[in-house]
Amino acid sequence: MSQCPKSLPNWNLLAERSLAGERLTREEALAVLHAPDVVLLEQLAAAYRVRHHYWENRVRLHFLLNAQSGLCPEDCNYCSQSKISTAEIAKYPLLAQEKILSAAERAQELKAGTFCFVISGRSPNEFVFTKVLEAVREVKAKYELKVCACLGLLSEEQTHRLAEAGVDRVNHNLNTSENYHSQICTTHTFNDRVATIKNVQTAGITTCCGGILGMGESDEDVIDLAFALRELEVTSVPINFLIPIPGTPLAEVRELNPRRCLRILCLFRFLLPAQEIRIAGGREVHLQSLQPLGLYPANSIFIGDYLTTAGQAAANDFKMIQDAGFVLESADGSPWEGELKEELVIGV
Repeated sequence: MSQCPKSLPNWNLLAERSLAGERLTREEALAVLHAPDVVLLEQLAAAYRVRHHYWENRVRLHFLLNAQSGLCPEDCNYCSQSKISTAEIAKYPLLAQEKILSAAERAQELKAGTFCFVISGRSPNEFVFTKVLEAVREVKAKYELKVCACLGLLSEEQTHRLAEAGVDRVNHNLNTSENYHSQICTTHTFNDRVATIKNVQTAGITTCCGGILGMGESDEDVIDLAFALRELEVTSVPINFLIPIPGTPLAEVRELNPRRCLRILCLFRFLLPAQEIRIAGGREVHLQSLQPLGLYPANSIFIGDYLTTAGQAAANDFKMIQDAGFVLESADGSPWEGELKEELVIGV
């Protein structure tokens, strides 16, 4: 663990530099992570200045479908679907198209602008990939949703086919720093992940790429991850906080608290000012009662469940957004002008 900086920066000056396109120094980044709790609200206010400049008070919703679960040959230590996991989860091949379309319909009902389509595995074989393309075309034809596909490692040829099918965005997280990657996974490299991101960009598809925090990484690793995402110029950045799942190698890791999570979100906002920053897996577990404060640096959340863990009820997410004075963002990026009436959340 690095030493706490001797003096704290002026958070408003950091916000101004961020808005001017300047990158924080490593010392300043460490100061964000090591600041005492007494200045946390000042940090959040400064991060909100940056967030508001690009996103005003809008909150973007994403809906995630685990369309193929388990049976993965990779050894990612955090993942309940990996080959080394003994976690008790549902395992199934690619869902039938009618189930995928039903999930997309639910995403639209919940006012999600993006339907995130995820399959387990290293990389899809041709049979599965063709089925994915068919499902994407059907979703795009029937619903006013953007589609984000998370399919594992992808070749340049595959990303071009995804673009032709109408995929708006591809998710492939770096997960952690290059230095720490081998401690988390050995069946593929950090550079394999970077190559997929570059293939997505070559195909003209926007990139969704973030990480998982709280896996035992150092502060330097957190900063290196944020620097790498900035260098890659990714579009959307999901910030996951590790859920220690029984049956995985990281089941006993407990390194996070709500204030630490908020400081991490502030750091990523300062370093990635214009990017969509989404509080992803672990939001409810680690931010707990401070979830609304996460919306000050971040402008996006998942609504509904995650891959193999349950999320907060959609009704509670809607209430949290409203109570904090934020508004939902429509699929076209404008504020949603309807009201969150009771019928929107019945049964969720």
